[in-house]
This record gives sequence, structure tokens and C-alpha cells, in this order.
Amino acid sequence: MSIYDHDNFDDDFQADSSPRRDRDRSEEIERYKELLRKGGNGLKSIEALEEIINFCFEKEKYDEALVFANQLVQFAPYSSDTWMRKGMILNNLYQYDEALECYNHAISLNPNDSDLFINRGITLDNINRNEEALSDFEKALVLNPGDEEALINKAVTLEKLEQFSEAIDILKFLIKENHENADAWFELAFCYDLMDKVEESLDCYNKHIDLDPYNYNAWYNRGIVLNRLGDHETALQSYDMALAIKEDFPPAWYNKGNVFASQNKIDLAVECYKRTLQYDPKDVPALHNLGNAYEELANFQEAIKCFTLAIKYDSQHYESFFGRGSCYDSMDQHKKALADYNRALELCREYPELWYAKADAEFNLGKYKECLLSYKMVVQLDPNNFEAWYDYGDSLFFMGYLKEALKALNKSIDLNGKFPDSFYSRAKVLFVMEKNLDAVESLKTALKLNPDLKSKFDIEFKGVKSVKEFSTLLQS
Repeated sequence: MSIYDHDNFDDDFQADSSPRRDRDRSEEIERYKELLRKGGNGLKSIEALEEIINFCFEKEKYDEALVFANQLVQFAPYSSDTWMRKGMILNNLYQYDEALECYNHAISLNPNDSDLFINRGITLDNINRNEEALSDFEKALVLNPGDEEALINKAVTLEKLEQFSEAIDILKFLIKENHENADAWFELAFCYDLMDKVEESLDCYNKHIDLDPYNYNAWYNRGIVLNRLGDHETALQSYDMALAIKEDFPPAWYNKGNVFASQNKIDLAVECYKRTLQYDPKDVPALHNLGNAYEELANFQEAIKCFTLAIKYDSQHYESFFGRGSCYDSMDQHKKALADYNRALELCREYPELWYAKADAEFNLGKYKECLLSYKMVVQLDPNNFEAWYDYGDSLFFMGYLKEALKALNKSIDLNGKFPDSFYSRAKVLFVMEKNLDAVESLKTALKLNPDLKSKFDIEFKGVKSVKEFSTLLQS
């Protein structure tokens, strides 16, 4: 869902926005709140209350706005507009049930006000009661056909319901009526993005930015689209524009870090993830990706700290258990690694890479039977993984299961006939099985693909030169 500022008070109130006026208003608010705490009447003028409420709302001081809205409904309990104002404040405080009660009361007082249905629809949309929201927007359009706010909110809800064609029809109608409707261009861009029509999405974001160049959300979304198109450098520029407008915007820092990570510019990625966490310290994906970046730099201790924090904030984040386990493995702390892999697999069992890591850790710990079961899970979940079939076959050979090892290694070769290690291990199996001619052919292929394997085979099978077929091969 796109970020769209639906909740605005009436535009006919034009407040003086000078710093001095803001300071004076803030002082007034504190005086009135103190009067209310002491049991005084506070403000008795409805017009003054409305002005203070609007000021608080504009400054996003919703708690203060609610204090005065409660007083306003006492003075004007039969005003639908008063109840609507309170509902809008509650909506922005995420107190959606209370907001709906206010809108319901307002509608009972004035069932012909289209704005009431629009604002109730926005709250219903916020709690994913999308069909009810859609009904409210349609009621507003019956009362006020062509209402731009009702139409665009209807389009946004249709997006959430994945009714993209209907949403696009509405947004194109709004643009046709007013080609400079920046909000409609933004929502149309977002709609195309959801439909994976990235070129169309980019074009719409560009048109929106031409009309509203200071919308950091638009620059950010444009960066996402450019990244999907593979234009990473321009995507970075777009994220930078978003951050120039709003420096404390964690998603832009995070995505910028992801671009640098994909370009293997790990140091730059680290700095971006750190900036993300500066503004949002509990951002689990940022902590996880920072851990990955430190792991890439072989800074395993810092990586472990990041993964541990990610787990602290989200105990179900199996990716961070996996990441921390990989660090422990790299530090030869295989018991700790295995514990993390097992925890991760409790949360996500259908992850072949996890089973692969678990198998390797079990092998390193001498848990050979367990590792065979884990390798078997890998090839069941990812049957085209030739390296997994090789490791499975090599482990079976190590355990003395020659026939099973030969089958696994043959499968690896079938999947990738250019992987020398599979041919090399198969040669060892065949040699032990005394199928010398077949072993020679497999070894020939392995040495052709990787001549360095010749010395390794000679070390592992010191008596091989006494075998006629191998002696001729090794001397050639």
C-alpha cells in the first residue's frame, strides 16, 4: 500500500505558520492543558478550539489535539463536523475502533455528508476492512458524484483488493480531468508497480515528481522501480534524492545499502545499514543484512552481534539463526553452529541451504549418520543441486556405503558433467569396488577438468601406482 496523506482538515482554515506564531500557539496549548488539568473550563470559544485542534493536527501533535477535541464535543455534541474531527485524530493515533464510533455518531447526525463516509472509509481501509471501506467511498460518490477524494481513496482500496484494472480506470479518469493531479499519478505508478509493469510505473513516478519534486516517498518508490529494471546507479541517485528531502528515512538507507551489497561494495553497504539503524534501531532486516555484510568482510564477531540482536527483536527470524550459525561454522565452533541451524529448521524446514549447512556441521562434528540424513534432505528439497549430490555421495563413500555413493555421484555428474570433483570421487569409489577400468575413465575426466587433482589422488591412494591401469595413466 502506498503512503498517502488522506487525513486533512478543511482547507478553509489558513493558519499563520511563522515560527513566532507557532511558538505562541504552543504556549497557548500548554496553558489551556494546565487549565483543564486543574478543572478549569479551558477554552469556551468553539472557533478558538477548532483553531487549536487544527494547529495540533498540522504539527502531528495528535495527543494534544485529542484533549481539545474532547472539550469541543462537550460544547457542540450535536455537530457532525465536531465528531468527524475527533474521529480523524483518533485515526491518526491508531485508535481505529474509537474513530469508527465517532464517525458512526457523526453519520447518525448528518447522513448526507459525503466527507463522513470518506473518512470512515479511510479508517476501515486502515484496518483492512476493505470491502466496507469500498462501500463507504461509493456512498460518498452517490452523495457527491465525481468527488476527487472519494475516487482516489476508492482506487487505493481497489489496489489492496488487487482489482487493478478498476483502480487504473479511476486514476486515469482523474488524470484526464486534471493532468496535474499529482496524487493520481503517484497511485497510478504504485498500481503499475504492483502489476509488475515497471516501465509504466517509472513513467508515472517521473510525472508525479515533475509535479511534486519534494515527495520523498515518490523518489524512494522510483528507486525501487529503477533497481528492478537493473539501473542500480540511477536507483542510488533516486534514494539520495529521497534522503536529501528527509534524511531520517530508514527505508531509503536500507535499500541503498542493498544496492551497494549487490555491487559487492560491502563497506558502503555497512555504512548505509548503520544509518538505517540509527533511525530505527530495531529494524530486523537491516540488522540481518548488516550481519551478512560483516560476514562478507570476515568480521564474524560483529556479524554475530547483529544476528543476535535481530533474533532478540524477532525470535522467529530463522534467517538470522542461519546467518549466526554460518559465522560460528567459519570460526570452527561447529556445536554452536549446529544449534543455530537446528533452531532455524524448527522455524523453516523447507530450506535446502539450511539442511546443507547442518549436514556440513554434523560431518565436522563426526555425526556421520546424522549428516547423511541431512544431505538426503537437501537433495530431496533441491534435486538439481549437483554439489549436494556430490557431498552426499562423498559422505556415503566415507561411511563405506559404496553402491549408494556411486548412485549419488552419478546423479551429480548427470546434472553437471563439468564438475571435476564428482568424477574424482567416483574414481575413488570405483577403485575400491575394484572396477579399475571404469575408475581410470572417471579419473581421466577428472584430471582433464582439473589437472591439480592428480597429486591429490596419488596421496590418497599411495599404492595405486602398483595397479597397471592407473600406473600408465599417472605417468602419462
